[in-house]
Amino acid sequence: MMSDEGARLLAGRQSLHQSLDSLTLYYDGRCRLCLAEIHFLTARNNRGLLSFVDINDQGFAEAGHPVSCAAAMAQMHARLGNGQLLTGVPVFAEAYRRADLPFLAWLLSRAWTRPFLDLGYAWFARYRHSISRVIGPTLLRLARRWSSDGKGRQN
Repeated sequence: MMSDEGARLLAGRQSLHQSLDSLTLYYDGRCRLCLAEIHFLTARNNRGLLSFVDINDQGFAEAGHPVSCAAAMAQMHARLGNGQLLTGVPVFAEAYRRADLPFLAWLLSRAWTRPFLDLGYAWFARYRHSISRVIGPTLLRLARRWSSDGKGRQN
């Protein structure tokens, strides 16, 4: 039997989840590290709050997305259900929040971590294809295996 405090915490968590907007992530499908992240998030998208758009898909430019391919190649972009556009590190904080990864979401959304995270992400975004050539295939293989095993899904 669940305690009253446990029931209140569960109810609070459920109401928090219900209040989250959907989030559309614009990603570089030619980057294996990016694909690994998308596989990871897809496997954890239990509430269906995340959707994904490959900026390299044919017709991306004509589809009326709120971000250009060039801007999305420079840094990660996402659009909340209310239309607000996010860029860089906040995209990951919001994606992890919707993927039920509260510690990562919390860590990425702290003001005291942002200068370091922004600097690190700017470096990563600039060199992601070079980095991806080295470790991308392994991480993508692991992400695919992890998501196909159902380890990313919560019961």
